[in-house]
Amino acid sequence: MWVADGWKDYEVLDTSNGEKLERWGNYILVRPDPQVIWNTPHDHPDWKKKNGHYHRSSKGGGEWQFFNLPEQWTIQYKNLNFHLKPFSFKHTGLFPEQAVNWDWFGDKIRHAGKPVKVLNLFAYTGGATLAAAAAGAEVTHVDASRGMVTWAKENAAASGLKDAKIRWIVDDCKKFVEREIRRGNHYDGIIMDPPSYGRGPKGEIWKIEESIYPFIQLCARLLSEEPLFFLVNSYTTGLAPAVLTYMISTVLKKYSGHVDSGEIGLPVVSSGLILPCGASGRWENKI
Repeated sequence: MWVADGWKDYEVLDTSNGEKLERWGNYILVRPDPQVIWNTPHDHPDWKKKNGHYHRSSKGGGEWQFFNLPEQWTIQYKNLNFHLKPFSFKHTGLFPEQAVNWDWFGDKIRHAGKPVKVLNLFAYTGGATLAAAAAGAEVTHVDASRGMVTWAKENAAASGLKDAKIRWIVDDCKKFVEREIRRGNHYDGIIMDPPSYGRGPKGEIWKIEESIYPFIQLCARLLSEEPLFFLVNSYTTGLAPAVLTYMISTVLKKYSGHVDSGEIGLPVVSSGLILPCGASGRWENKI
């Protein structure tokens, strides 16, 4: 398992009964987590000091309950700054477990010995975009939500990356990739963080189990002659790491590289154990 253990401003303090207790900077949040199927005692004192609690509804969805929590605040990961604000369906605007991937491809970019162009698809609020840009890459950031792209730009400015080589694109990821293929553009690294379920601009249904393989095939056509890396993230429990390995290996077999997939996770302070947070498939060029 790859563990995001480099945080100072974020911690999973405890987990129990379908929920995780987290510290985001100076604030404590309680949020649901489907992986937490155990019911252990709420011994950690911060269960009683929460600033925000997202309550799931039996009818689906849920709502936030706040206790002296600002509308927005900022946390830092190494040299990156992220604005946070609780919004729909338990989210805060950041997936902290992804920091383990930021470190991985950031190191590859810094040691590439050449200019690196990166495409970040389903790019959300820009965590991976900022990590790649900070490492020296030229990044194309694509997300279908204008609000998320605006948020990502704000994170870039807060991280001192306002003038970095980042191209901000509001578009459907599949449509954008198809256009880039027609334009003849290529990238040395591709990152994708697709949703488990979604709808396209014309109502097309995206189900990751059905859509991810043809989408990986499509994106592979954008790779340069000697690409650096290819990263696929999945939060769908039905997609085991070995499935990611098989798909990526099949699609990228013409390149001289190596595929490794695994769960990603976050350390839990109270137990010393690791909370699983999905899986990642990594291809890297060994040349």
